[in-house]
Amino acid sequence: MYEYTKFYIDGEWIDPAKANTMPVENPATEETIGHISLGSAADVDKAVAAARRAFESWQFSSRAERLDLLKAIGAGIEKRREDLAKAVSEEMGAPMSLASGPHVGLLGGHLQTAIKILEDFQFERQDGNTLHLFEPVGLVGMITPWNWPLNQIACKVFPALATGNTMILKPSEIAPFNAAIFAEIMHEAGVPKGVFNLINGDGPGVGTAISGHEDIDMVSFTGSTRAGIAIASNAAPTVKRVAQELGGKSPNIVLDDSAFAKSVAKGTVGMMGNSGQTCTAPSRMFVPHARMEEAKAVAKEAAEGVIPGDPKGNAAIGPVVSKTQWDKIQGLIEKGIEEGATLVAGGPGKPEGLETGHYVKPTVFADVTNDMTIAREEIFGPVLCILGYEDLDDAVRIANDTEYGLASAVSGEDMDQAKAIARRIRAGRVAINGGYDMMAAFGGYKKSGNGREWGKFGFDEFLEVKAVMGAPA
Repeated sequence: MYEYTKFYIDGEWIDPAKANTMPVENPATEETIGHISLGSAADVDKAVAAARRAFESWQFSSRAERLDLLKAIGAGIEKRREDLAKAVSEEMGAPMSLASGPHVGLLGGHLQTAIKILEDFQFERQDGNTLHLFEPVGLVGMITPWNWPLNQIACKVFPALATGNTMILKPSEIAPFNAAIFAEIMHEAGVPKGVFNLINGDGPGVGTAISGHEDIDMVSFTGSTRAGIAIASNAAPTVKRVAQELGGKSPNIVLDDSAFAKSVAKGTVGMMGNSGQTCTAPSRMFVPHARMEEAKAVAKEAAEGVIPGDPKGNAAIGPVVSKTQWDKIQGLIEKGIEEGATLVAGGPGKPEGLETGHYVKPTVFADVTNDMTIAREEIFGPVLCILGYEDLDDAVRIANDTEYGLASAVSGEDMDQAKAIARRIRAGRVAINGGYDMMAAFGGYKKSGNGREWGKFGFDEFLEVKAVMGAPA
């Protein structure tokens, strides 16, 4: 049983201003696995005071000091890998292979990326008689989600730390224990008091207090577009910087070539990973109308090979994170059937033999049109929509016909054609045949957010630019 009813503020675990505990559920068993406290504005005020005091010295810390701290955190991550993976698996239902692999792996990956960038990062640049200084933005409020919790903590905390900022982290109250273990790692690594602070809580109690606080210089948020709009509105009166990574409805354009079947199968399985709870998931697959029947057969076989089950075993996917999320997904599956999409695999209800737990059948719809609800709304579950296109101009047009623009994919053999299509898609990322890079910029167009994370772009996000004129080299 996890019991994290204290908050990490100013280098210590302290009691919340008001006692208000909440149980945390294991979505595979529907049993309580621990408790956290829900914080309040008073707790945020306390963390803000600590972080502002710490900023006075941390902003002037040397490159060597920051590198030493990051390396110490890396050692701590390696020491606590099993604890982190177990927490992720139990609180969000990820199979242990996924939790100990990609989930914990991304935490370490972002750390090594930050170290590599910091070693050579230029915090000063001479431009003629002007010296440009790149200085920390200040105190950053970070609000992270439950679906890839360690990844989102990592791609905010490490660049902010490396660039001299202080921070307050509010992880999701649905999957909070991995963040508490992370705070223990930070403490053991020797992070200076007040530089890193953690407060558990919900959006109304802590998220609102962070986004609207006049002494917080920036808020970095990952979550739904709906919540992002509320955070931006709340932050507006303080004119703080707001960086957001929001929802997605990512297209995957499959080219008409000899790799077609392989591309469809890979795209189907890729959509189901993490139980479909990935903001960049390629949830809208585009195939030529003439090959729709072939796509149905391939996708059906691929989806039926994705076996849900107990996260402690060898299942391909576990449950979705909560009953609320399960209900939403079921409603959208029913909507797809109601609006006339062809159900190719899966469908409503729980998989056979998995009556306990928030399990969803890996589901594929075909003959989907872009005006259907399942093509417009982010489902955030293992549900793939296959749409047809006449030609590549038609595919690009439909792919861009969405309020989102977080990620996208092109699958096929002709690299020149794939790159030409990539240039025309209005999204922050395009993965050609599953391409992946820890240094690549991550962020969205349109209602998928603003700002960029990952790699050097993540460093830039947490820096102010000062021009010192009349300062020749």
